Amino acid sequence: MNFGFSVVALLLLVMLFAPNILWSKYPPKDYEKYSKNENKLLLTLERMGQVFVVIFSLFCGVNFNSNIILVAAFLLMILYEVYWIKYFNSSRTMHDMYASMFLIPLPGATLPVFAFLLLGVCADNVFLILSSIILGIGHIGIHLNHKRKI
Repeated sequence: MNFGFSVVALLLLVMLFAPNILWSKYPPKDYEKYSKNENKLLLTLERMGQVFVVIFSLFCGVNFNSNIILVAAFLLMILYEVYWIKYFNSSRTMHDMYASMFLIPLPGATLPVFAFLLLGVCADNVFLILSSIILGIGHIGIHLNHKRKI
């Protein structure tokens, strides 16, 4: 395992954060109704995963062992950007936020989690892999609960 600052990870994080910052200005209608009753354990795992993914991705090193896996991670993040374009061009309802895209369930939650999981595999970084799993359990779990309530 190699530690060092990763510009590749920084680019992926920018791709992650940019639409989320915009989302904070345009959340779906009635989002507060769903978010106020989130499972506390899932919320804790999500927050821990977010912090750990940022830290361990930024310092996951610069030597990647598979360009194919790295390309796959970027493709997932490009799909994530497409998801956000679709959402921002919609009426921005809860249904719009949780609609599947290209048969991918909960794309706003699943795509970035799997992209960073692949980055961890590509960088051979067990800490980033575990952080992505923790994030996935919390983030996907929360959004799966929201979708079930819609």
